[in-house]
Parts: sequence; structure tokens; C-alpha cells
Amino acid sequence: MIRNVIQRHRLASILIFLGAIFAFFALLPGIGVWTTVDAGHVGVVTKFGAVNRVVTPGFILKLPFVESVYSMETRTQKEQVEALAASKDLQQVTSTIALNYHLRGEKAVDVYQNIGADYVDRIIAPAAQEAFKSTTSQFTASDLIGKREEVKQIAYTELKNRLGKYDIIMDDLNIVNFSFSQEFNAAIEQKTIAEQNKEKAQIEAQTALIQAQGQADAQKALKDSGSLTPEYLQFLAIQKWDGKLPSATDGVPFIQLPTK
Repeated sequence: MIRNVIQRHRLASILIFLGAIFAFFALLPGIGVWTTVDAGHVGVVTKFGAVNRVVTPGFILKLPFVESVYSMETRTQKEQVEALAASKDLQQVTSTIALNYHLRGEKAVDVYQNIGADYVDRIIAPAAQEAFKSTTSQFTASDLIGKREEVKQIAYTELKNRLGKYDIIMDDLNIVNFSFSQEFNAAIEQKTIAEQNKEKAQIEAQTALIQAQGQADAQKALKDSGSLTPEYLQFLAIQKWDGKLPSATDGVPFIQLPTK
């Protein structure tokens, strides 16, 4: 009997102990004893607000209420920036710029320490806008459309150099679109229509010239071959006749039947 009581007491003590351990670990995240850093990130640990160290992805122990961990993504990230600029011929240009970039892992702590976690708003977006302004000022509005790939490469190099100073690596840049003023769009449309009409007129003139030259060559060939007989000339006249007789009452039709 006494033995059973002792065994039940021991079992209850063990359960209480295990429950206390479980409760302790369950409360650890709430009091800030540990945290995790996801894959593709690095953790910047600060102690009383000052950068203390950098930790790799995984389970991280830290001093509660003293240390904080800020996660900085090192994978390629995407960002879209709206930019406004003026072309070489002073046309207003707006565009959406799509960026792919990443932080250099070993330099993420420097980015956090020198710029902060909001580096997109503080560095990337303004740098993209300045690179766009610098690039578009080198091209006329028409060339921005016709030389899109060249514009992209210049803007990419410009932005890569600007962000490299802050240990932000540019992977790619795409200019999603160019937008111009309504007046410029109307002028481009009118120019396109005028060029199409000019091309059409040139084609029609060239076609008429070819036809006229062909007829002249054919008549010359007939003349040279002696085939322009009176009967053939009369046949040609009939082909061109509109079916109306001469208006004079004392005239006779030009059609004459062969005497043979």
C-alpha cells in the first residue's frame, strides 16, 4: 500500500517536472530567449541597439530584453520603381523600372548599420530614379523608343555603379514602359500616318511608271517587228472606245469593216 502511494507520488512529480519544462520552453519565444533566421537570410544581432554580430540561418539563442535579431534577405529580390525624367529634346518621360538585386551576405551587417532595414526606400528607389534621369537625358524621345535595349544597358550600368557603393548588387534591370505626353503621342501618330501616306504614294507612282514603261516597250517592240498594221491600230482604237458615237450629225463612225 505504502509502495503504491510512493510510486504515484513519484509519477506525479515526474509529470509536474515535465510540464514545467514544457511550459518553460513554450514561454521562451515570448520572453525573447530564442528565435530563428530563415534560409536565404542572415540575422543581424543588436545589443542595446548597437550591432553586435551576424548569425547564419537556423536556431538562435539571445539575451532577452537585451539583444534583438533583424533578418536581412540575401536572395535575389524584385522591386518596381516609378521614375519621371526629361529626354534630350525636353519631352517629359515617365517609366516603370523593374529591378532584380540582392545583398552581399557578408556585407548585410554593413547595410543595416550604415543605411538601415529600409534600404529600398532610402537608397534603391532614389538611385533608380537618378539613373533613369541621367540615361534619358542622353536620348531624344524617339530614340528612347527605337533604342530601347541601348537605353536599358546604360541605365543598368549607371544603377549598378550607384548601388555597388552600398554593397547592393544589381542582377538585372528592365524598363517596363515609356509614357509620353498626349501632345507628343499625337505628333508621333501624325508623323506615322504621313510616312505611311508618303510610302503609299511612292509605291503608286512607281507602279504607274512601270506600267507606262511596259506599254512603251510593248509598242516599240510591235513597231520594230512591223506588226502595227492598220487593222491592229483599229483594234487598239476599239479597245479604248467608250461606246459613244461622235456628236456631229454628218460624221461617220470610225469603225470600218475590212474590204477583204
